[in-house]
Amino acid sequence: MKTKKFTILHSNDIHGDFLAEVKDGKGNLIGGLSLLSGYINKVRQEEENVLYIISGDMVQGSLIDLEYKGISTMEIMNYLAPDVVSLGNHELDYGLPHLLFLEKIANFPLVNANLYVKKYNKRLMTPYIIINKAGFDFLFTGIITDKVIASIKQDELIGSFISLEEASNEVGKITNAYKNDDIDLTVLLTHIGFESDIELAKMLKPEWGVDMIIGGHSHTVLEEPKKVNDILIAQAGVGSDQIGRFDLTVDDDTNSIVDYKWKLIPIDSSIAEPDRRLQEYIDSFKDAVDKKYNTILCKLAKKLTHPRREVETTLGNLVADAFAYAAQSDVVLVGSGSIRVEEIGPLVTLKDFKACFPYDDFLNRYATSGKKLKKIFSYIMRNENMDGEGECYQVNEGMEAVYDTVGDSLQSLKVKGEPVDDDKLYTVCVQGYHFNNSADYLGISNEELLEAGKHKVITTSAQEVLEEYLRNNQNISRELEGRLVYK
Repeated sequence: MKTKKFTILHSNDIHGDFLAEVKDGKGNLIGGLSLLSGYINKVRQEEENVLYIISGDMVQGSLIDLEYKGISTMEIMNYLAPDVVSLGNHELDYGLPHLLFLEKIANFPLVNANLYVKKYNKRLMTPYIIINKAGFDFLFTGIITDKVIASIKQDELIGSFISLEEASNEVGKITNAYKNDDIDLTVLLTHIGFESDIELAKMLKPEWGVDMIIGGHSHTVLEEPKKVNDILIAQAGVGSDQIGRFDLTVDDDTNSIVDYKWKLIPIDSSIAEPDRRLQEYIDSFKDAVDKKYNTILCKLAKKLTHPRREVETTLGNLVADAFAYAAQSDVVLVGSGSIRVEEIGPLVTLKDFKACFPYDDFLNRYATSGKKLKKIFSYIMRNENMDGEGECYQVNEGMEAVYDTVGDSLQSLKVKGEPVDDDKLYTVCVQGYHFNNSADYLGISNEELLEAGKHKVITTSAQEVLEEYLRNNQNISRELEGRLVYK
């Protein structure tokens, strides 16, 4: 038996989390890419055979990333020098042509097996890579499902095998064609969420020889990997505050893992020295952004928070109310995921605002019946949508939706204090992204939303609407009011 030890470090959903912060009350710096790089450098020096991989969503989530449209992120990631990276849904936020430009900047391979140029039936990205380490061959391939389709839905050239069943077949294509007796370890990099990883693992045929799924998207924090269908599944939360670490023993004769240990390693100043050169490079971007955006936008009466996207939040209430004011709409549905910070205020700079609400989009108003409105709320508040992977919403003042979690059904729905009438028309305002994906995210088709024939584009820039609202409404506040109630 010929065996060898390897260390696989893995991150996911870094989301432009470049800077260390003091969070523990003891003055220790936590997270940030210079500390993360310091730890990776340390492990590379201490261990003989190290691989560092990232399972999607390097970009979006910080003002630095937004200002440079991901270019800064790719340049900074070149310092970290990952061995392989898979696509996440946010890699497409700046558009498909820009993604292909970012790929050229990267000094590391970006793999994905199931994004296709439909007309020519050709894969968009490199579908797999084989990395030789210490005489052992590691095969990496990447999968992403319906979340990326939402980002590029209007690009008719691009398609994907988006269901889990179809994604599993793409994995089979890669392993059938390229996994030979020399492949010692097969690793599937996904960006579909932890629960979907479990379902995918059940579908993979043992003959395909997938040993590990290292995933992202659901920001799941684990105490230990889950083993399904003899496949190890792991994920490493979100941001740069931690990193996953596998220490493996791999058998060359059986092409299998014979022993492993896994830990979620907290990244702080007690575990590694910061990478000073990387910190200087990050600071060069930070200084330029600070000069441009460090002006005061407004003062709130108190700090507003957005700790969980699945429930009503004070910050979510403020954003929804601002859009309702602009749209003069009965109902406003704001995607909770478009609010990218957990808290803001009382003092709000332009920099804080851009970090809080980085996505710009149209606001669209539709008229729909009360019956369809109940259908929408029944769908977005259903139990299945509360698993950390669903698309959830914040709503405006005057809304009161009560959901029975035991019966998994909408108990009541009121607009401006009155029960919703099935036959009455109500105006509903949503972001363009959510209209484009209304069947998946709202449980109602575009045709159903447009059926009453009263569609209007309220603004081409939701971000500008929110900025002006804050600038012209000082010392405002919001409370939790029971707009969304789960019983």
